[in-house]
Amino acid sequence: MQEIIKKERMTSQKELVLEYLRGVKNHPSADIICREVRKKLPRISQATVYRILNGYKEKGEIQEIDTKNSGLFDADISDHAHFICDDCGMVFDVVNECINCGILRNRRTKVGAIKHYKINFYGTCKFCKKGNWSRK
Repeated sequence: MQEIIKKERMTSQKELVLEYLRGVKNHPSADIICREVRKKLPRISQATVYRILNGYKEKGEIQEIDTKNSGLFDADISDHAHFICDDCGMVFDVVNECINCGILRNRRTKVGAIKHYKINFYGTCKFCKKGNWSRK
């Protein structure tokens, strides 16, 4: 029996959400994404933005980073880790620092081969340590 593959339509709403997320280096919440997309599409609803984000997440085109305050989104789906500040909740990309780990360098463990990874580090960011909360 042949499986029917439903091709999803790329709407201007979906396009703008993904365009915004790919254009930022930070990790915005769904509310921030909605507010920014509304600057170009004033009538887009919050429910639509959430539905679009969930669709992209399910397809693996974006990732959601769970923090204690909310879920934040990242269009960079390459293998990299995140540092999540326990104080302000900011999320920072940690790139290349995990490469020196023998497991990731060899991409092997005793139980199988590693195809990709998600690692979160938690602590206090340099901005909170210095008392410089302008990044919040």
